[in-house]
Amino acid sequence: MTIWPPRPGTLKRPAYRYLAQAIVSAIETGALRPGDRLPTHRELAYQLGLSVQTVSRAYEELIRIQMIVGEVGRGTFVSTAAREAAPPYQRVTPEQKVIDCSMLTPIVTELHTRKMSETLGGMASALPDAVLQSFRPQPAHSSHVQTALTWLQRCGVRTASDCVIMTNGSTSAMTVALTSVTTAGDLVATEAMGHHTLPTLARTLGLRLAALPMDHEGILPEALDNLCSATQVKALYTMPAGLNALACTMGNERRDAICAVARHHGLMIVENDAWGPLEPHRPAPLAMRAPERTLYFTGLSKCLLPGLRVGYLVVPPRLAEAANNRHLATSWMATALMGEIGARWIAEGTAEELLHWQRRALARRNQFAADRLGPIRHRAAPRGLHIWIPLSEPGHEAAVVARLRERGLAVAPGNPFALDDASYHPGIRFCVGNRSEKAFETGIDIVATLLSGPAEQGKAPDRIYETD
Repeated sequence: MTIWPPRPGTLKRPAYRYLAQAIVSAIETGALRPGDRLPTHRELAYQLGLSVQTVSRAYEELIRIQMIVGEVGRGTFVSTAAREAAPPYQRVTPEQKVIDCSMLTPIVTELHTRKMSETLGGMASALPDAVLQSFRPQPAHSSHVQTALTWLQRCGVRTASDCVIMTNGSTSAMTVALTSVTTAGDLVATEAMGHHTLPTLARTLGLRLAALPMDHEGILPEALDNLCSATQVKALYTMPAGLNALACTMGNERRDAICAVARHHGLMIVENDAWGPLEPHRPAPLAMRAPERTLYFTGLSKCLLPGLRVGYLVVPPRLAEAANNRHLATSWMATALMGEIGARWIAEGTAEELLHWQRRALARRNQFAADRLGPIRHRAAPRGLHIWIPLSEPGHEAAVVARLRERGLAVAPGNPFALDDASYHPGIRFCVGNRSEKAFETGIDIVATLLSGPAEQGKAPDRIYETD
């Protein structure tokens, strides 16, 4: 429920809880903004056909979690206090009849469940002592890292085992990489529309971020060069392989140009390649073009199975000791059981099998989406995990997200991916990894119908998507 205000009779029971959820959703999608005044308890109760007590209880819940504030004599307002940025995905509970295409995951079926069950059964009878008993990363993960080299080669990265750190997924790897090449106060350049967790992590580490303008291939080399010429930049954090919010993929020339700028200005590069080898014929990673200054990470959760939190961080040899120490300080070591599962899947061929399955499934879904969306402008990698649909005006984004939710579809708004207001590209991110094929196709139909249909009174206008 994200339409604001809700329609009378649409709130389920208990009404106060669903009213509170509707207000939260409206705030997260931008339908309600910081400082907006909410209706009085009595006004909203009259509008929705509820009791004043029900509205009061919903408001009290939101005041308690600091989403709204009540000011004596003035009314109730959306909080303007600094809060952690809302995630791009929406809150969808099991009892809600909503197709969730807001969460970025690979496609998962009974095949994946069966493969995991088989692996766990095999581990029960033959589990290495180091996995259970070692409290030190080296003994626990030495064999896992050797196996990881095979997976990294599939990602296009060749390196030595001493330069690989096992992590609990890509988020842990990102933290270790940034803390290995920056200190508090440093400036890090990144995509204007990039990784939604990076700003929060940067604030935690005391780092400053600079937004770089983007085109269809991602960040512009001349923009990076101009920034580095004007001020001291310590590192570049980038996602060149299509997983940034705008689904931009760098070609070979762009990657070479970015590496040339980095060398000229002495920049370190942190390369996020969380999707790994989903695209079979892709340009070589930055880590192979500028290995002396690139910290590269990938993982298994985005391309094989969401719950398989296994990541691999590759660092230049001169930074190996520092990076290992940062990992010890932040996580101590990756979970050995997860590392064992990942290693077995790679060694036994399960990872290869599931990778090829995922590629085929994503290619089929992306082609279906392209055919169904037709003239509606959008961008996606051929086997990407999401589709970016740009919108013409920032104000349209919240309305579109709300309209889609009303029709039973949850998508991610573009706002959480923007580094600042100046770099904001309005649009929606539609994630294609929903478990059900039918649900995915229904979701695409809902989007295509909304964005190509006639305008409705009081709703978002017709042809609100961008045109070339």
